Amino acid sequence: MTTATAESANWMRPADQVMRLPRLGSLHASRLSFSRSLVRQMAREDWVVSTVRFDLDDHGHGTVVYRLETPGSTYHGVVFSQALDPERRSDRVIAEAWDVTFALVEGEVEDTLLAQMAANVPLQEAGRQHPRLLVLSRANKSMRNFSQFVDALGAGQQPDPAWLTAVGYLYRTTAVYGNGKFGIADYARLQRNPDFSRPFSAQMFAVYLLRHFSIEQVNHLAKIQAPHTAVPLAPALQRYMGIGNSTGLGMAPFLINHPQLIQQWVYGRERALAHARLQSATDEGMARMTALLHRARTHFQQTVTEDEEQTARNRETVQSIAVIIDWLDRTSPAPDLWVELQAWAESHCSMEAQELINTLLIELYPELIDPVEDELGCEEILELQPEMKARELLQLIESRFSWALDYDPDDDAHNHWFWYRSAEKEEPRLGVRGQEIGVEKEMPLAIGPRIHEVHWRLKRFLDTAPNGLVVEFLLANPSQKECVRRIQTMGQTSYGEIQANLWHRDMKPMHLLRTKLSFFGASRFDPKSDRWVRVTLFQGAPLFSELFSHHGTDEKRLNQLDDWSFPVEPDQVEL
Repeated sequence: MTTATAESANWMRPADQVMRLPRLGSLHASRLSFSRSLVRQMAREDWVVSTVRFDLDDHGHGTVVYRLETPGSTYHGVVFSQALDPERRSDRVIAEAWDVTFALVEGEVEDTLLAQMAANVPLQEAGRQHPRLLVLSRANKSMRNFSQFVDALGAGQQPDPAWLTAVGYLYRTTAVYGNGKFGIADYARLQRNPDFSRPFSAQMFAVYLLRHFSIEQVNHLAKIQAPHTAVPLAPALQRYMGIGNSTGLGMAPFLINHPQLIQQWVYGRERALAHARLQSATDEGMARMTALLHRARTHFQQTVTEDEEQTARNRETVQSIAVIIDWLDRTSPAPDLWVELQAWAESHCSMEAQELINTLLIELYPELIDPVEDELGCEEILELQPEMKARELLQLIESRFSWALDYDPDDDAHNHWFWYRSAEKEEPRLGVRGQEIGVEKEMPLAIGPRIHEVHWRLKRFLDTAPNGLVVEFLLANPSQKECVRRIQTMGQTSYGEIQANLWHRDMKPMHLLRTKLSFFGASRFDPKSDRWVRVTLFQGAPLFSELFSHHGTDEKRLNQLDDWSFPVEPDQVEL
């Protein structure tokens, strides 16, 4: 692949621009997002999903088992649907019952394993989960949409597409567990698995499979309700249906605790962007960019949220898109047009619109960009260099982590928040320092203040030992070992550290959530507070049947299937 050329590397954006929290919180899902990457992989490799058990009663409750066959392995998705008292239906992680629980299993599902799963998967964290489970998850119905869909299909009519525009799914997940949680298969097992070695690909497949189940379940219930008049959900509406996700502060620690992985994600995206922006703009490329912008504008116009700030951001993005389209209409193709567009947008467009341009630039060059998807994982090892001179460590902090030195320990605004784990389920929470309880359970997520402390201690150490080594500094300051190891390792990278003080009063936790969700491929951000958000995954994605008819060889057909970013409401002609 040519994206690693020195020329494109020279055009990568600086970390002090990319890794600022407001910009990270303006990212959009892209073709490198994990959901998009998974769908392409399935199409290219001819993955096949079949139903081996569909045992649902007249209320849609029971067990469904799907079989996944890849070129080298076999897996099963097992879904348990049960009756749920509406009063127990909750998006909170502390919920104890759900409409649906499900798991992705490596290999066959023997009767004994299915019985063990039936007794434990519905219990989620409280169950004894089998180590052959790769993913464990649960979901709740969007009751309004679910009932409306069943009733409409039973009456022989297609549901109103506007229902999916308002709420883009029939089910939303509240957690999708992997990587050894609660006794399931650990991360090392997936690292050796060619099917699911990319980050979060197993979790994404489980969510994609839930979408398929939701379609089959609603068709089943409509047929039960009105066997003589019911019609199946139209393919256009099936594609427009996504899976919701309800996510809170639990996502934040991952971004901080896996800096090398975040480095790979952001570096891959920025490298792809640098290569895309250096391509010569053609009439065809400009037409494609304009078409994508029109679709994105409609998508944001149709995005529904009750959050005033997000509504304003969406409105501002829509306004900026109109200005961008006008700029393109008045501009002729040129070798450096995309560079000019980026520079112009930084002065004339909202930050979300700037990042939208970057997302769409990546979209224009699939043959150059897609190979990056195999480079987004890494083995995470923070290495300590005890033989480094302490003065070199000081210089490393001042040159690569200068943003952390902006922290002022005496300023209340810089020490406003604290992060801690709740007693209920050991989930991350955010409290106001000096006003809320829980500070004794504080989590060390604020990397900036920690680096600031190392810097302060280093200066004191060097006053008495100007030629001292890091090992000598750590003997005198053993509590700083973990942070020093991180500084030495991440100081060699560009994008691993989020350049923000997570204690600062102005820090917006929603930016952290959106950062990770954008790499997952989430759309339609709908904040319910400043600490949790609902999003939609796989809305607009091709159906299993469409992927399986592809046969993995025709790149033109694959690109057509893969063109589902920023989905818009289907019209009556499509239905």
